[in-house]
Formats: sequence, C-alpha cells, structure tokens
Amino acid sequence: MAPSPVSPRLANIRLHPIKSLDPVSVKEARIGPAGGLEFDRAWALYSADGQWVNGKRNAAVHLIRAVFAPDFSSVVFSVPGDSRKIPTKTFAFPGDTASASKWFSNFFGQPITIRHAPEGFPDDTIANGPTIISTASLEAVCGLFPGMAIEEARLRFRTTLEIDGDRSAAAPAEVPAFWEDQLFGEEERSAVRFRIGEVNFEGSNPCARCPVPPRDPHTGVIIPGFQKIFTDYRRSHIPAWCPESRFDHYYRLATNTRVASTEAGKTLRVGDSVVLF
Repeated sequence: MAPSPVSPRLANIRLHPIKSLDPVSVKEARIGPAGGLEFDRAWALYSADGQWVNGKRNAAVHLIRAVFAPDFSSVVFSVPGDSRKIPTKTFAFPGDTASASKWFSNFFGQPITIRHAPEGFPDDTIANGPTIISTASLEAVCGLFPGMAIEEARLRFRTTLEIDGDRSAAAPAEVPAFWEDQLFGEEERSAVRFRIGEVNFEGSNPCARCPVPPRDPHTGVIIPGFQKIFTDYRRSHIPAWCPESRFDHYYRLATNTRVASTEAGKTLRVGDSVVLF
C-alpha cells in the first residue's frame, strides 16, 4: 500500500565535506564520480591503525566546529570552550590535507592523517549514493525526545537529501513520516527506481544507525535510553507501504541509494520534484 498521494519535492540538501564533522546546507549539488554528491565526505580522518576517526569511535569529534567558505575552497576549524586553547585555523580545502592533519593530531593527541577522495568516503560502499529521509520522519524523532528541535535531529542523523511536500501552499501536502520506506524492495537484490529532478536513483535498503544519533552533536553527551526509545517507536510505527522484511532490527532510519555512473555531473536542486517509477 502506497502512502497518500502527495507531490514530494527535494526540501533540503546537506553536504558533510569532512566525514563526521559539521554539515553545510546548499541549494544545489552535483552528482560526483562515484554516485555521491560532490564535496560530500571528501575528507576522512585516519588514526595510525588505519581506522577512521569518527563519531562512532571517538566522541571528541563532536567538539570540533568546521565552517566552510561558500565555494568550499577553505575550511576553518575551532574548538569552542576548549581549555587547551587549540588554535582556530583556516586550511585550503580540499588540497591542504598535510597541514590539517597536524591540527587534528594536536587536538586528538595522536597521529592523524587526512585523506582526500573526490568520490567520497561513504559508510555503505555498495549503496553509496545520497541518503534520503522525509522531513516528517525527523519530526517524528523530535517528538520522542522533549526539547529536540528538527535541526538537532538533522545533525544527529546526518542524512543528505530531505524530502517534503509544499508546506507553503494553502492546503499543504505533507510527505508523511517514514515516506522513504517505500524506496526499497522486499529483497536485498531488488531496486526501487525513482528520479529527483534530472537524477535517476535506485533505492537500496533502510539505513542502519550507529552510536552517533544518541549523542548531542556539539558536546557528545548521550541521551539515556535513546536507542531503545527510538527502536520501540520504529517497531510500532512501520507504515503499510514499508517492506518490513528488510528490518532485521529496528534501529534504522533513512534509505540508502545507488546512483549509476551515467548520472555523474547532473545537478540536484532544492525544489526538484520526486517521481517514483
């Protein structure tokens, strides 16, 4: 059963140029060489053991602020309130990985190497396209945790593309919570095809979440019981249009996608219509 008829559109594009650090909201973004968005997860931090330094492994990541130039030519790092007085510093992006590596090594107190990949560093190397969520899904999460605003929910779940209806209309057509659950099929090998603007997508799977969403995105402080509260709600609010067989557990939110190489260079724009085939 499909959700109520609405006219879904692309309401928000959020790039995360450095894996695990602050996002940037943009009005348009191009599909990159590997199916993700240009500038999204273009830098990743590595420790000496060759592992990512991210929010899953090191909560101190949440203390770092990253502010990018409008054209992404530079980034400013700072650590507000840090008693060690780590200096605020500007680096060329994405080229100055060597100097930026020294800054992060100083902050973490261990050798850190930054690597740059134009194709990005996705968590899901198979379904490595943008992640998709509806605005109403984020609002539903906010309703579970008193005082959580939608911007905070966005920072916690770090999705790339946000879908909604036209809320400015006289009779707004709101895309419902978990609308994105119709974008994957009953089986792992199945693909749901859809288009946003000029870009063709294949929906892959519901996105498994990690230890990051329970943490305050600026301090790393954990909401007690977050995962259980979220999981219980998700289990009891699976929509009729969702292939529930794809949920081996219910700590999942947003849909992972695949984007063919033929789509590289095409542009997504806020306001683009979403069409399911």
